[in-house]
Amino acid sequence: MNLIERIKTSLDTLNRSERKVADVILKDPNSATRYSIAALAQEAGVSEPTVNRFCRSFDAKGYPDFKLQLAQSLASGTPYVSRNVEQDDTAQEYTDKIFSFSIASLDAARQSIDANEITKAVDYLIQAKQISFFGVGASGPVAMDAQHKFFRFNIPVMAYDDFLMQRMVASVARTGDVIVIISYTGRTKELVEVAKIGREAGATVIGITAPDSYLAEECTLTIGVTTQEDTDVYMPMASRMVHLTVLDVLATGVTLKRGVDFQKHLKAIKDSLKASRMPVKK
Repeated sequence: MNLIERIKTSLDTLNRSERKVADVILKDPNSATRYSIAALAQEAGVSEPTVNRFCRSFDAKGYPDFKLQLAQSLASGTPYVSRNVEQDDTAQEYTDKIFSFSIASLDAARQSIDANEITKAVDYLIQAKQISFFGVGASGPVAMDAQHKFFRFNIPVMAYDDFLMQRMVASVARTGDVIVIISYTGRTKELVEVAKIGREAGATVIGITAPDSYLAEECTLTIGVTTQEDTDVYMPMASRMVHLTVLDVLATGVTLKRGVDFQKHLKAIKDSLKASRMPVKK
């Protein structure tokens, strides 16, 4: 049974407060995926600890994990499209489902990500002689986006989405170089091999990938990211959003680490774009 079915079959076993939470969720599951824990508690007329206990009684790690499972339970999914979308969904329905699942996935990732890993990654990146971002398939555009963010930091940076180029770049990497490999599953054979080649050549290899994956085993540092999304069957959606957000976090960390004086450099880059824009409409 999915989560919604489990809640329905458990109503008689819940205490009065938990039943109030269940009633709110079952009344409108779509809206429930967008509630903060405080909003859900207020809607149900219970305390936040009660909501947390309710979530854990359904084997969730906490409220963010519960919301993610709830979003997934709204539909079994159409293969190769999105896990949350059904074939006969209206535009309103599949729009709402995709946004709800993405929001829940980002919230779950926010709760689970290790700030110590972020700190270490920022330290590696700010000291890098050059940075290379590797990604293939859906992760290729994510790597390109990272190049767009990180070129502003006066560090040589490139993105590669071709296996052969990645192997060549990794093979000539040296101590002080940083390679960032982006992979949701961490099971892509070529990326695992590239990570090993780069590390053996002397580079620091940072993986933004599933913890305990094949890729994670070959990395110097892993920023463990998971979403409950089966990319073997469904189009990568939420996982891509999470990876883009992690890269935003790393770019922000590097910016802050550079200090206030570096803001002048970033401002000069922004100012260079003014001439390319039309005036704001009044």
